[in-house]
Amino acid sequence: MYPSPSIPPIPTTLATVGRALVLLLSLVCLSTPTARSDDTVGETSGLGRSGDGLPLDVDGNAHYATFSLCAIDPATGEAAVAVTTRVPFVGRAVPWVRAGVGAVATQAWTVVEYGHQGLDLMAAGKSPQEALDSLLADDEGRQRRQLGLIDMQGRTASHTGSGNGDWAGSRQGENYTVQGNILLGPQVVEAVAAHFESTAGSGMELAERMILALEAGQAEGGDKRWGYFQSAALRVADPDDPGRGGDHISLAIDVGEHPRPVQEMKRIYYTTQRRLGYRDFSEVKGPDVIELKRLLHAIGYWGEDLQTFPEAPAFAGDRDLMRRDPDAFMVQVEAFRKESRAYEDTYAVYDVATLEAVQRFRQEHGLDFIGNARGLVDQRLVEALKQGASDKAGKADDPDVP
Repeated sequence: MYPSPSIPPIPTTLATVGRALVLLLSLVCLSTPTARSDDTVGETSGLGRSGDGLPLDVDGNAHYATFSLCAIDPATGEAAVAVTTRVPFVGRAVPWVRAGVGAVATQAWTVVEYGHQGLDLMAAGKSPQEALDSLLADDEGRQRRQLGLIDMQGRTASHTGSGNGDWAGSRQGENYTVQGNILLGPQVVEAVAAHFESTAGSGMELAERMILALEAGQAEGGDKRWGYFQSAALRVADPDDPGRGGDHISLAIDVGEHPRPVQEMKRIYYTTQRRLGYRDFSEVKGPDVIELKRLLHAIGYWGEDLQTFPEAPAFAGDRDLMRRDPDAFMVQVEAFRKESRAYEDTYAVYDVATLEAVQRFRQEHGLDFIGNARGLVDQRLVEALKQGASDKAGKADDPDVP
């Protein structure tokens, strides 16, 4: 990505530390490209260099590079863009989506306005190629641009100008276009495309397919610049989801800066969507659940039909049989294990009845806060239960308390 040419230069009055930080946030290296892609990558004429030796464009600005994926899901009517780069806050410039229209990625020497303008043209009936041709018709800097467009019919268009940094290029397939520049090589784009194709018809959500495809590109090396800040972004538009304020953006994830931005984007997606894999879990069973039920029973929230809370089985076998008759001893051990398992299945499992008891206690004691998971057992609940059990025990011991 690249800031709009309309952004003013940084004032020369900034302190030395401020200038250094700005350079870290914005400067990127640009290697001399050679023609390698189907949509043309050629030589870059002399652009000059910064004080650190980093290449600049004709206006004295540094290039922001990226690789992105624009795609649609005909089954759901969704359109999406996923993108990553070695510059912070990529989501502020590159990805553009509109429900019922399609998606645009505008990158390299980015003209941010091409995002909404490309969507406007497609919304007016232009094909992606016609929209792209219109955008670049009077653009004297077109050779420094890279764009990808897709409409809801699955038609695509991509442009990689000859002034893009090596390696740069794109690939189109059914319902997607992927493009990138200043990459380690064509294998990055190929990996993104191949992975996206491999999940077609899988029933996987479009957002997840996009993220995993970008992850495949990162695994092949991604952006070849090292040592720079990294970011990633995802936008999904869904005509069946009003989004916020009627924008129909059903999902927007921005990783402004992270050492592993695509993986962080995946973590955010899995966690916020509660997708399988966002956490590790197993059967909730153990002595802590027994303790929970014991406390709930003590204050009348669970097992009201039990006069006393049952104790766990104790081994009552003849331990001398271990030496005299090991086989007979093992019969006793297996009987004890069976009894213990039966006890655990009743008292050591966090079952629905116990969850409902916890939920009722939380609600009646002002512990049920917005955003809490149902049946949440946290330290605040445990302390309240212990206090309740203690209070009830104190009343039972005091003959003057009714």
